[in-house]
Amino acid sequence: MDGSGGVGARARAVGTLLAAWALLCGCTAAVGEETTPRPVPRESAPQVQRDRPGQTPQPDLAGSRPNIVMVLMDDFSMDLLPTMRSARRMSRTGAGYDHFVVDSLCCVSRASLMTGQYPHQTGVRTNTSEGLLPYGGYPAFARYGNGPRSVNVRLQQAGYTTGFVGKYLNEFEYVPGVRDAPPVPPGWSQFHVLFGSAYDGWGFDSTALVDGALRVRSHPAPLAGSPTAVLDAAYAGQVVEDYALDFIAGQRGSADPYFLQVAPYAPHNRVNPEGAYPGDPVFPAAFRDRPGGRKAGGDCGRVACSSLTVKDLPGFGDSRRDNVPRTRAGKRTRAWNTMRPLAAREATARLRDRARMVQSIDRTVSRILRAVDVDTLVVLTSDNGFHLGQLGLGMGKGTAYDTDVRVPLLVTGPGVAPGPRPGLTSNLDLAPTFEELAGLTPAPYRSGRSLVPSLADRTAPTGDHVFFEHTTGTAGGDPDRAFTGGELMRIPSFVAVRSREALLVRSDLDPSPDSVRHGYELYPYDKHPWEKKNKYGVRKYAGLQRDLMRRLRDFDRCTGVTGDAPVPARCRRLTGTPTS
Repeated sequence: MDGSGGVGARARAVGTLLAAWALLCGCTAAVGEETTPRPVPRESAPQVQRDRPGQTPQPDLAGSRPNIVMVLMDDFSMDLLPTMRSARRMSRTGAGYDHFVVDSLCCVSRASLMTGQYPHQTGVRTNTSEGLLPYGGYPAFARYGNGPRSVNVRLQQAGYTTGFVGKYLNEFEYVPGVRDAPPVPPGWSQFHVLFGSAYDGWGFDSTALVDGALRVRSHPAPLAGSPTAVLDAAYAGQVVEDYALDFIAGQRGSADPYFLQVAPYAPHNRVNPEGAYPGDPVFPAAFRDRPGGRKAGGDCGRVACSSLTVKDLPGFGDSRRDNVPRTRAGKRTRAWNTMRPLAAREATARLRDRARMVQSIDRTVSRILRAVDVDTLVVLTSDNGFHLGQLGLGMGKGTAYDTDVRVPLLVTGPGVAPGPRPGLTSNLDLAPTFEELAGLTPAPYRSGRSLVPSLADRTAPTGDHVFFEHTTGTAGGDPDRAFTGGELMRIPSFVAVRSREALLVRSDLDPSPDSVRHGYELYPYDKHPWEKKNKYGVRKYAGLQRDLMRRLRDFDRCTGVTGDAPVPARCRRLTGTPTS
């Protein structure tokens, strides 16, 4: 791509982001050797910078020690954002980011969010442990020391009361009579996990911390045919909300700040062949939000359910024949997307069910916004996105395409300037952001960058590139396999880099573990804001391709940095953001 083409692509991409915004608004040493951070006195209000002549003074949020509530949705896709009233409110009053996850897979993404580290650093590569040597899931998270590296640990050491509510990590499980409750992860003052049986919405167990040990509480499913109010009071989303609001209420009057992570299961699909109740959809909403509940066609929030169609899924119906990877020499190679594409009728039904399911989160976020005080930042994001037939795909996640890796990031609270930010960010950036807000220097093993300067100043730089890593697993016991078939298994392992101008994906098309056969996909965004056609090897985009290939090679040189090892400055600079 020539220079003018790059500028045009950037302008179109920024224009797309602004249009979407308008629509919505209408290490050092090992961890055990670290010095415990000393609590910093809490400020009643952000301090104002006065050393920028000629500019409007901006609040200095670093070290302001606000309360922080982060709502982390499960499999939330951008097509659902316009349905949420709470998101509209947050977009009016707070910051919005063009935000991505480093891997579109629940456990991998959550591990990276909590540690600010890539999968090659955490060792968490898939949702399940898969054998004696943990490859994913909570066993890998614990074995490779990610608990002590998680941001909640440092916040707790700095004087924050820390709370967790909802879905934690895959394979952090309790099965009565089969598997005892796992050990308590470090760094949580309160810990209310809903175990994996909550995927189906009803009939699950949760935890509480009592004298430093986990205690299990049962939440039985009401009898079928019970009144809607009784059924919905026992719904997983409602239980998550109750725990969250109880935590917030319990902190009123405290001199110490708090950090609360709220992780609902919605809008993830259920995982059992049969739902908790007869006729349950694959995406089980609360009964009040279903057709025949409070609205004849169901409740899809700010939009009518009947208006949601495949037109709301950019790239739906596009042929997948021109998405086939190419060799380094530019020749077509093995196509990995060989599943049956999702039919329009099914995609529409799934989209509407997911929108109904999201309304429980919308109510929770709205109630959190009303419950918190003026010293509280509220963050709304997701662990990954989800595709419903776009680009000739089936139903699921795991790709490097925007449907799967692009998620919301909205932040509102004291000192936050309203409006969209121009750069790119990833979920690696949240841990160092929370640390800096708490008055801490971000841990040197974090690969993310703090977003604190951009909270108060809309023009502050964030990044201009993001990187993705994905590893194919066996999917044995994976909750995403139940209704997505073998699609997740067909997506090859890959490393990818994305800018505003384009996405470059390098996949390993050889399924054997002992050999590699690379295939490449290059998608410029100069004509379409989604991955229309693989342009790898096309002369017009040679300059763009060379630049992104170079960045992938530079990223490869950083993948030897793992665990507690400090991240070199050259690796931090790969995203294009100046570092201190």
